[in-house]
Formats: sequence, C-alpha cells, structure tokens
Amino acid sequence: MSTKQKIEQKLRIRLKSYDHRLIDKYAKQLVDMLLKEGMQIKGPIPLPTEIKRFTVNRSPFIYKDSREQFELKIHKRLIDVLNPSPRIIELFSYLDLPAGVEIELKMI
Repeated sequence: MSTKQKIEQKLRIRLKSYDHRLIDKYAKQLVDMLLKEGMQIKGPIPLPTEIKRFTVNRSPFIYKDSREQFELKIHKRLIDVLNPSPRIIELFSYLDLPAGVEIELKMI
C-alpha cells in the first residue's frame, strides 16, 4: 500500500522572461513564498529556451549580400503547486512582479 497523498488539483505557474537572471531570481522568490505558506511544490523546472532569429538587410535599398542577424531568447520556468489553497490568489496580489517577467496561472 502506498502512503502517497492523492493529488486532487494542481496549479501550474509558467514564467517567461528575456533575462535568465531575472526569471531565476523571481522563481526563487516565488518558491520561498509558497514554501513559507506550507504549500507543496515541484520546481522550478527550466523549460527549453525559445530562440527567435531575425535577418534584415543592412542597407535600405540594394546590397542584398550585406545582412544583419538578431536573435531573441525567451527563457521559461515551470512551478507546480500541489493541492493549492484558496489563499494563493491573495498571495499573488501581494507579490511584486518585476517588469520583463510574464506569469501564467493554470489549474489542472
């Protein structure tokens, strides 16, 4: 017989940012806050970095051979909260979200 608790609900938190240091700092702050409230969590799990590449002409008119390339990296982290309490929404309202970090909440 297993002594595992049944997981009834799960809150999935996805964080996205262009700066990996900022997202790691915020994920640690979020995990510390959730653990302090006594919630059971899994994560932060680093997800694959999404890389978008853009190629543009350097010249506005001709010289097709002269091009410049840019890339945009989107870093992602995933945190699962097992059996979240209703108080979790109140906790997110107190949390100071820095500019440049996107948070997405989803109940599973």
